Amino acid sequence: MGKNKKTQYDARSANSYSRKTGHRELKPGTREPLIVLSFKDLDLNQGQGFQDWEEENLLALALNRLKELNQFTVKQALAQKFVTQYTKVDFPPESDFYHPKHVPTGVEWCSMHVQGKECVIGYFEDNIFHVVFLDKDHRFWITEKKHT
Repeated sequence: MGKNKKTQYDARSANSYSRKTGHRELKPGTREPLIVLSFKDLDLNQGQGFQDWEEENLLALALNRLKELNQFTVKQALAQKFVTQYTKVDFPPESDFYHPKHVPTGVEWCSMHVQGKECVIGYFEDNIFHVVFLDKDHRFWITEKKHT
């Protein structure tokens, strides 16, 4: 090819190759995928572990809630407030937890109440709910008690 001859690829810009994650378009006639779980980011240095929750009789309750979560799409879980997503801040300003190094920055943190104050904390990546913390004392997002 000559030096000045343009190919079909020269017209493409860097923007034509970019794709935002989590915004996949579905083919007509396909359904949004249901939520699946990942424990690869579970941080056992903060909050509690499975053994602690088992001793407190919380583990079975949490697993049942997570099983229920698997029946929803992300949109359904958020719309029905089964999971609360914190979109206004990167990490809670008042927290006994810190952002783990192994969790990507910029994730939108979510909490799912098991019962009362006990929560499972994580984030969504597409339809995957990554569990990061087990928080039995509601210390991830500390709020003032109401009506006390």
